[in-house]
Amino acid sequence: MQRTQIDSSSLSSIGYEPRTRTLEVEFRSGRVYRYRGVPPRVYRSLLDADSAGRFLNLEIKGAYPYREV
Repeated sequence: MQRTQIDSSSLSSIGYEPRTRTLEVEFRSGRVYRYRGVPPRVYRSLLDADSAGRFLNLEIKGAYPYREV
């Protein structure tokens, strides 16, 4: 999945596949996680968030199943 670099202290890049509603997040540590079932509006909100890391923690972690890749 192609990811886009973002300006965040904790996240390095994010990508999204609308067909499968899969969000891929790369952390500054190099770890990459895929979250399933993420609606497009949530992805757009992540892109627009003042703090992508905070948004991920509050709105995505714990709300969608994920796995490390």
